[in-house]
Amino acid sequence: MSGLGEFLRSRRGRVRPADVGLPAGVGRRQTPGLRREELAALAGVSVDYYTRLEQGRDTNPGFEVLRALASALRLGDDERAHLHALARVVSGPAPWGAGSPRPGLLHLLEAVRPTPAYVLDQVSTVLAVNPEGERLMPGVRERGNLVRYVFTDCRAREVFVAWDDMARDCVAHLRTVAAADPARSALTDLVAELSVASAEFAELWRHYDVKVKTGSRRAFRGPDGHTVTLASEILTAPDGQRLAVFRPHP
Repeated sequence: MSGLGEFLRSRRGRVRPADVGLPAGVGRRQTPGLRREELAALAGVSVDYYTRLEQGRDTNPGFEVLRALASALRLGDDERAHLHALARVVSGPAPWGAGSPRPGLLHLLEAVRPTPAYVLDQVSTVLAVNPEGERLMPGVRERGNLVRYVFTDCRAREVFVAWDDMARDCVAHLRTVAAADPARSALTDLVAELSVASAEFAELWRHYDVKVKTGSRRAFRGPDGHTVTLASEILTAPDGQRLAVFRPHP
């Protein structure tokens, strides 16, 4: 199954017939969500065409088809963007910011001190971190990747007051960037590793939420047990590297 087909199937399974004004129907459903024929009817396409999309036999639907499917599936803004990203023909791999951190981002990393800050690539590899960032998330540099840190370092569950929210956002971000180049080894290796190391990661990956990483507020717990709420700002460079800064929330 293609990435487009996998995404369509996962969204279809989440829309209950009652959500779109359809009766539950007679007999046992193989999925709690919509049947293929129901979604096809709502989107105004043939069942055969929709089946080809979901099975990966047609991976380049037109804009109007995508818009109709997004409406029928009740997709949010990030999900709509992800659907279009999966369906487009990619001429080459998108920049993921791997390698050495950009000199300009390293300068900003120091310039924002004493604010905690990190330089990450698109799959959240930790390329650089300032001392305040290390104190905020102890062990993140050792783990080498923010998502790996969240799911495999016991300290992360103490650091993030709302660990579940952080975990969901990390996996949703990986799903989003995977649309650009799902076969990229940096992604596939990380997903394979964490799927074995963490049942929670594996379940969230199957859930297929998508979310574009933007600024957010998070509560952190320090070693003394006190909590502080910080607001993150994310600057993305043209090559895909990201500077994440956590500043005090007003």
